[in-house]
Amino acid sequence: MKASLPTTEQRNPASYRIDTKSTLEIVTIINQEDHKVPRAVGERLVEIAALVDDVVASFRKGGSLYYIGAGTSGRLGVLDASECPPTFGVPPTMVQGLIAGGLPALTNAIESAEDDPEAGVTELQRRGFTQDDVLVGITASGQAPYVIGAMAWAQGIGAKVGAISCNEHSQVFDHADHKIYLAVDAEIITGSTRMKSGTAQKLVLNMITTAAMIRIGKVYNNLMVDLLPLNAKLVDRAKRLISEVTGCDRIEAERLYVASKGNVRVAILSFMLNLSTHDAEKLLKDSEGSLNRALDLKGSNQ
Repeated sequence: MKASLPTTEQRNPASYRIDTKSTLEIVTIINQEDHKVPRAVGERLVEIAALVDDVVASFRKGGSLYYIGAGTSGRLGVLDASECPPTFGVPPTMVQGLIAGGLPALTNAIESAEDDPEAGVTELQRRGFTQDDVLVGITASGQAPYVIGAMAWAQGIGAKVGAISCNEHSQVFDHADHKIYLAVDAEIITGSTRMKSGTAQKLVLNMITTAAMIRIGKVYNNLMVDLLPLNAKLVDRAKRLISEVTGCDRIEAERLYVASKGNVRVAILSFMLNLSTHDAEKLLKDSEGSLNRALDLKGSNQ
């Protein structure tokens, strides 16, 4: 009978009688199991990279990346999507997170919401999802009808679809071009997928958006040079980035920041290549947003 259960619902022998252990023993067991997570993710880098390539292709066509999930998985997708605008300077529509039950489900469990296979489709249609977009279904067990229905519909209209699941025989894999199975094994507390499964999913989501944003020029070397300066801390960081990359002093960095209207990449190009703001913007566009490509085009890279 146990063999027929999804991996996420099986019992973990490592945590048997965990309720009889000391606090130190409990956290040690949890930590030892957590070590399996990065290894499981590492085994799926080829599949993750292939998904990222489709996301990049979508972005370059003006498309968007959509995450869809229920419960913990849905919250992780919404979290990753919400971090992209301030980190990479992109509009909030470029990466979007859908969760079964909508906004109330972010802070309150609405378990029954995942049972409606049409709800996810309806939400995608409401947001204008097209075949040029990418949908990634996130579900630990891989059985949520809300996610499966949306994935099947998206694939039906010709969009690229990815699936992230911690259950080898997940139903979501039947509707995915990119199948990312994260073999983290049974949870410490049976069925508590907010633990290893959630951690593994978060690592993959980090990879997808970060790698895609790097590919479209949002990072220079290892600096996030297209952040949105939405508060005093980020404005200061933007000016420091201009100074650090170009070697100019703080006064000049502030002048460049104002002239470029807070566009760090344009400010950097303006200084390094002695260009007007307009010409720097054009060069950046011709270089697909990449500072390194722009500098290479002008033979100014070291």
